Amino acid sequence: MIAEDDPDLIDLVCDFLRSEGYDVFSVTNGKDAVGKALSEKFDLILLDVMMPYVDGYHVAYEINNSDNPPRIIIMTSRDVQLEKGIGELSGACDMIQKPFELKELSDKVKKALSV
Repeated sequence: MIAEDDPDLIDLVCDFLRSEGYDVFSVTNGKDAVGKALSEKFDLILLDVMMPYVDGYHVAYEINNSDNPPRIIIMTSRDVQLEKGIGELSGACDMIQKPFELKELSDKVKKALSV
């Protein structure tokens, strides 16, 4: 699942991941991200930090306190080095800074799913 409020980035990432052979579902706000993650099974969530209703860190924290949580990669335009501690506390397995190269995203997705 990708949780992102930028429709252009959703389209880009979804199209790319589908071309890589992944099934992808998207939501556009934190509230829907929590609801979907708790009601359906996902292997991985790509999670934006700044979203409507609930920010990505709170979403990650809530999801990671559920039974059998999926892996989470935080996507942020903020400085990843400064945000790394918050990401770890929220339970994210990795972070990627926007804008990112699709190859970097692919590598992070493969790494997260191989664990």
